[in-house]
Amino acid sequence: MSTEPELLQATTPKPSAQTESKDSLPWLALLALAMTGFVVMMTETLPAGLLPSIAEDFSVSQGAAGQLVSFYAIGPVIATIPAMIFTRRLPRRPLLLVTLLVFLMANTLTGLAWNYEISLVARLIAGVCSGVVWGMIAGYARRIVPHALSGRALAVALIGTPVALSFGTPLATFLGSIVGWRWTFGAMSALTLLLLGWIMASLPNVPGASAESGVPVRRVLKIPGIVSILAVTVGWMLAHNLLYTYIAPFIESTGTGLRTDVVLLIFGVSAIGGIWVTGILVDRGLRLLVLGSLALFAVSMVLLAVSSASSAAIIAAIIVWGLTFGGAPTLLQTANGDAAGANGDIAQAVLVTGWNLAIFIAGTVGGLLLEGLGTASLPPAALLLIVLSTIVAIASRTHAFKPGTRHPAA
Repeated sequence: MSTEPELLQATTPKPSAQTESKDSLPWLALLALAMTGFVVMMTETLPAGLLPSIAEDFSVSQGAAGQLVSFYAIGPVIATIPAMIFTRRLPRRPLLLVTLLVFLMANTLTGLAWNYEISLVARLIAGVCSGVVWGMIAGYARRIVPHALSGRALAVALIGTPVALSFGTPLATFLGSIVGWRWTFGAMSALTLLLLGWIMASLPNVPGASAESGVPVRRVLKIPGIVSILAVTVGWMLAHNLLYTYIAPFIESTGTGLRTDVVLLIFGVSAIGGIWVTGILVDRGLRLLVLGSLALFAVSMVLLAVSSASSAAIIAAIIVWGLTFGGAPTLLQTANGDAAGANGDIAQAVLVTGWNLAIFIAGTVGGLLLEGLGTASLPPAALLLIVLSTIVAIASRTHAFKPGTRHPAA
């Protein structure tokens, strides 16, 4: 995950009179964007539930197999900001179609890879494509509806991520246990092919940014609050992905008999609940939600660290973990956009880069911990990171995570 920015013009072009006259959302177009997020997020998290079979197939350790997640995550780190700069003037729909076509080929290559090294290269290519996609979805959704409907449109366009976590990843894990992980990637390629047709049929094109638009990244980083939000984002996502990437070996090591696909399903459904609660309360208490989510995340890690032999404790921890993580993208994007103001597009690209850098580091560090100290070391490491993130969030009340009711700019 990630969260999904796009480089827009400093002043977003007004929708057409025809679009403004409508009170309803363009559902087919927005759901096409949601499906795009679903496919990209599914591809990102797919190896997490299939690590044992991937490791066995390639004759590598599970820590090494976890690098399929890390290599995918480094793609957006490499691509999001450069893609924002070099593609900002291009029409959006052709760019999205070409990116998804390359994405499809990379996923297909992953499923067909004849050795571990080829799979890493394919995952890196897919990750680069995901960086371009995440750099478009949110802005695309805002630009095909009137301003008054932009919040609702964004909520619809981003629903693909939690649905992927809730149902897609557990289903793919279950499918992979039956037909093998390679056929699971093949299924993702087939779904991407259908998505290309859906986009061509329903998604309107919008122009790129004007030649005059664009603000240097270094100026955005100097905006009060941005660095603090970025630090909390990186710490939170490090803590989350340190364990989520290696959830399969962790659950297996508990000896409770819990199935990974069931655990992921519980996590995903809880994440949906977290999104629902966040959507209701975010405008009235963003700071309280951020601090509460971080605190409850810490509680879930404590439970997993001290009670990993109990199925009930694990399930309770997974539910709390999912609830706190589900609202994280909305909370962090909202705080980031409020702090950045008119420079929100570039600030969101920076946020996505930090988010995916955390996923990459977590996959690498988690693999080292897994092989060096075992699965029991993962929850305490995540707990340490979330405590540090909480300290930063508590201290950042003036510009980053402000108390009280939000008053977002029009």
